[in-house]
Amino acid sequence: MKVKTILVSQPEPKVENSPYFELQQKHKVKIDFRPFIHVEGVNAKDVRLQKIDLNNYTAIILTSKNSVDHFFRVAEEMRYKVPEDLKYFCQSEAIAFYLQKYVVYRKRKIYVGQKDFADMAPLIKKYKDEKFLLPASDQLNADIPPVLDNLKVNWTPGTFYKTVMSDLSDLADVYYDVLAFFSPTGIKSLFKNFPDFEQNNTRIAVFGSTTQKEALEHGLRIDILAPTPDTPSMTMALEKYIAEANKGK
Repeated sequence: MKVKTILVSQPEPKVENSPYFELQQKHKVKIDFRPFIHVEGVNAKDVRLQKIDLNNYTAIILTSKNSVDHFFRVAEEMRYKVPEDLKYFCQSEAIAFYLQKYVVYRKRKIYVGQKDFADMAPLIKKYKDEKFLLPASDQLNADIPPVLDNLKVNWTPGTFYKTVMSDLSDLADVYYDVLAFFSPTGIKSLFKNFPDFEQNNTRIAVFGSTTQKEALEHGLRIDILAPTPDTPSMTMALEKYIAEANKGK
């Protein structure tokens, strides 16, 4: 069946040269963006209830732009003056670059991983005597605790923000040929908003093994899967599928 419409369960890209826009033009498909989940900050009082005193830590582990934003928001709410010698361990270059929104880069001790959390292990091991704080969401990536525990470092996880399911009731009567998901919570949000959702001819695209698992547990048929060796990104997976589905039609 031909693909004419796609709903991507994420915010619309802010860059003009997004591969989604190229895909839209190349295949003459309509792509809409709508976050199925959003992030809400946890207030300073609730962070304190987790027995977290920011003065106790000498290093911060940052795994996303959200963790950067919410660490500094909570610090401000707690009237905590961030010391200049605080060490920052950033999971990727993009996160380290984003950190410049809050700190003068050249004056700070910033250590940058490659991409995956495990890539930071050698960096953290080098400074294993630090007291690490990991500001994160209420859905901490399951890969993280084993890495830190194996390093035998002094670390504390803190819930600084929560992942919340968005209200999608206005989409009740809207049909798309393809729905693209990037997290298990996105799948849960679909069924929370539409408990009677039936897939029928809707194609489901998923990114990542945990999203795939959640989709299968909800009885969905997965038509498009990324990343794979051939299609490392969602846009590449969509393009491959659309090229085949729309061929000669």
